[in-house]
Amino acid sequence: MTGPVHQRSKAALDADIRARRRTALVVNVRSRRGRRHFAAVHRWLQAAVELVDVRPVAEPRGLPEALAAAADSGADLVVVGGGDGTLSEAAHQLAHRDACLGVVPLGTTNNFARGLGLPLGLPAALGVLTGGKVADVDLGHVAGRHFANLTSLGLSVQVAEHVPHRLKRVLGRAAYPLTALALLPGHRPFTARLRIGDEVHELATHQLNIANGSHHAGRAIASDTGLDDRELVAYRLGDVNRLRLSLATVRQTVIGPRRPLDRTRFLTAGEVWLETDPPLALDVDGEIRGRTPVRIALEANALRVMVGTDFLDR
Repeated sequence: MTGPVHQRSKAALDADIRARRRTALVVNVRSRRGRRHFAAVHRWLQAAVELVDVRPVAEPRGLPEALAAAADSGADLVVVGGGDGTLSEAAHQLAHRDACLGVVPLGTTNNFARGLGLPLGLPAALGVLTGGKVADVDLGHVAGRHFANLTSLGLSVQVAEHVPHRLKRVLGRAAYPLTALALLPGHRPFTARLRIGDEVHELATHQLNIANGSHHAGRAIASDTGLDDRELVAYRLGDVNRLRLSLATVRQTVIGPRRPLDRTRFLTAGEVWLETDPPLALDVDGEIRGRTPVRIALEANALRVMVGTDFLDR
């Protein structure tokens, strides 16, 4: 969607949010916690702001239209409740727009909220909407879409296609590795070629990730990643060996947050040209979109979002 030519400064937008309190609300009530908490979020906002648009969304196909309408409603703050897929769609709809995204984390892994340093508990998360500040963060762009967290390919695509929604409701984050373990024996490795500037890196693996955000599966990717660092981070989990993939996944889960980006397994860039043999589908923040070969690029300061006052806005 093409945004307006003029954007207010962060300070001006922040001041208008405080003074006019014009707010839209979109909640994915199919998400793990969305249905349970929609009424409470609605009541809290009714008491705190002027709600100009309210849209509970029960069917995923209705989410883009609902978010586009909220973005066009005249609201200065568009509050969105749901998981990472919902918030990625919200980021796409609000990219380069003269409005601010307010995040209510109601999903399974909540990678975007974690990357912003937002509290995951509902009362504290709602408090940020009125007590926080407007910040600019980066977005990735691939296959004609913005993404907030991660574009990946390989085993994760099969996991995204096959993880049972009911299992996510019951087990939360644990549903993803359990589904991956079940699918791994039948998964075939692939070769990826990443062109970064004048250099070409060739990798053989079952799983390749290109991250804009700082978290994957609810854990930090490295100790110094961020949503506002002007870098995409490309890395594989393991190689062609299934056992090493399993061990790499466990290692990433256990010690990933303590590993800095200057380790050789991480590649950083503002733009990556990606080819694979064979061509593969892409998992873009949990949704299957596009195929290789593809260009993946960073768009700096593409999204306005409400964050805590201690968030480092570069």
